[in-house]
Amino acid sequence: MNTYVSTVDTPTGPFTTVVDGDGVVLASGWTSTVDDLLSFVPLPSTPQPRADLGAATKAVVAYHDGDLTAIDEIPVRQRGGQFIAHAWDVLRRVPAGAPVTYTTFAELAGRPAAVRAAAMACASNAAALFVPCHRVLRLDGSLGGFRWGLPVKRWLLAHEAA
Repeated sequence: MNTYVSTVDTPTGPFTTVVDGDGVVLASGWTSTVDDLLSFVPLPSTPQPRADLGAATKAVVAYHDGDLTAIDEIPVRQRGGQFIAHAWDVLRRVPAGAPVTYTTFAELAGRPAAVRAAAMACASNAAALFVPCHRVLRLDGSLGGFRWGLPVKRWLLAHEAA
């Protein structure tokens, strides 16, 4: 399977996306190097650089320009256990500007007692932005962690609240 990679500039720094030959997002995040993404997910082939990945690139640019729903219809493929995969689908339905707590996220995923598992779904998410784990906060409303840094998470939440 062929894979492709592209990096675009965003207000919070470079954003790199890896897609398969059908344009399905396999990995993404605020980095200028694909190596940072490969530590998260093994890819079936070495990604070939492209200036533009079509719909995925357009969605990243549009999102950062203010179209917060631009990322919603971009297909994503990640590997995970049954709960984790379901939790990632649930994350894609958390609306921009309406962050939830890890407790609420676990409830939305159908396992209210599985708060740690819900947090693990966020921590293992390889498709940042497209699977918006930045929309999950601690119970007290504080940011918690974010692989790409708290300044990026803070910017995303402010961008979505505007």
